[in-house]
Amino acid sequence: MADVLAKYHNVILPIQINYPATQQSAGDLIPEKIDYPSSTLTTDKNQMAHINVFVDKDGKARKLPVGLPDENNQYIPAFSAALANLVLSDQEKIKRDPVSGIWTRGDTVIPTNEKNQVTTEFYSKPRQKIGTDTGYESLSFVDVLNSKDGIPLPEGAIVLVGPFVTAMQDEYPTPISSVKMFGIEIHANMIQTLLESKFYKDSSKTTGVTIIVLMGILAAFLFERYKGKAALILFISLFVIYILVWFVMYTVWNTFFPMIYPVFTLVTIYIWSIVSHYLSERKERNRVTGIFGRFVSKSVVDELLQSGEDVKLGGSRKDISLIFVDIRGFTPMSERLEPEQVIQVLNEYLDVCTKAIFKFNGTLDKFIGDGVMAMFGAPIEYDNHPEMAVRAAIEMKSQANILEQKLIEMYGIGVKFGLGINSGPAVVGNIGSEDLRLDYTAIGDTVNLSARLESNAKPGQILISENTYARVKDLFQIEAVGEIKVKGKEKPVMVYEVLGHL
Repeated sequence: MADVLAKYHNVILPIQINYPATQQSAGDLIPEKIDYPSSTLTTDKNQMAHINVFVDKDGKARKLPVGLPDENNQYIPAFSAALANLVLSDQEKIKRDPVSGIWTRGDTVIPTNEKNQVTTEFYSKPRQKIGTDTGYESLSFVDVLNSKDGIPLPEGAIVLVGPFVTAMQDEYPTPISSVKMFGIEIHANMIQTLLESKFYKDSSKTTGVTIIVLMGILAAFLFERYKGKAALILFISLFVIYILVWFVMYTVWNTFFPMIYPVFTLVTIYIWSIVSHYLSERKERNRVTGIFGRFVSKSVVDELLQSGEDVKLGGSRKDISLIFVDIRGFTPMSERLEPEQVIQVLNEYLDVCTKAIFKFNGTLDKFIGDGVMAMFGAPIEYDNHPEMAVRAAIEMKSQANILEQKLIEMYGIGVKFGLGINSGPAVVGNIGSEDLRLDYTAIGDTVNLSARLESNAKPGQILISENTYARVKDLFQIEAVGEIKVKGKEKPVMVYEVLGHL
């Protein structure tokens, strides 16, 4: 074998460079030990090359160390580089500039990293068993040895002699398959990469950071402006566009753009936007609930929010009950008290009204000076709204009596409520300016009659119309007052007084 090696200089023997076990990279560290071929075979350094294969952090082999320094800091070419140089012309050979440390293939600069590695292409599939087609012709060493006439090979062929044995632990994962590839196959792919000048380079750190920042800014701007389905479509579009750009840079310009961090940035900002929009909408919902909760009971607010209906200008015809409440004797009392005391008393009375309205699922329409307008059966419809309106009126009357005794003790004067209730059809909806202000209220003859009944009520009296009486006469203690003439009606109307519960 030594005679053959001395005769033929196109045979390359392997060198194994061993590094300390604690070493994390094969960069500029001095080798711990170098296993050279036996000196009985050859001492010609031109017939030796290293066969080291280094894996990336994910455990996959995808980079070729074009050359590694020996114990004297003299660079030993890679096995694949030495074999490729045997078939390349002098103008195309792979070499290293000792001053700059740049590796070139002819006039082409090989884009190596600080570890003298270059990302290579994989042209074949991992060989799983003998006879499996990988893309390279495979011959059994036994067949070659036993061949009497030899096996003819094409001129200029490169032949690699190596094992396909799992027990030798000479196999590595690659980016193209989950099946490990034997070292001899990896070297074959690296040789073809060098021969075809198919080198890949990583984009600079500045480029990578710029891509990540631009992706983050664009995603933040779009996801802040759009939400829901529009945001999802934008997210998918940005993801697909970036993958296409990455693929074009990979296939056309042989450049690796960062993949994980830009995509991670996009996904993170998209998730953040979903959470942000949710929290913002939740905050707005709570704000609206708090505001609207001052006009209707919490149960009504919850039903309205769950219905998902938009608030629009206009109204609809509904069967409702209305209460008009006025404080009798408030004007004389306000003349005797200080303004601050008047406001305090008024707020206490209005608070009584509000709590009674909400207790029986009514809607506080508005405060009218020292009076209140409320409706039952809108915006949420329910059949027993006349009963709820009367119960609310009774609650107001009883609480007002307690409050009156308190005022008599404090100021020597008390006031009572006068209440009017009517039931029937009315137009309920939003009235006003669509862009500036809407007022949710009810209009119609039913509303007017309720107001007229309140104006005719005596202090502490609850007057109801004939329409309301017909619906609640079996539920409360009621007595007829008789017909009275009210403003806006040609004929007198029958009026009843609610005395209390049965």
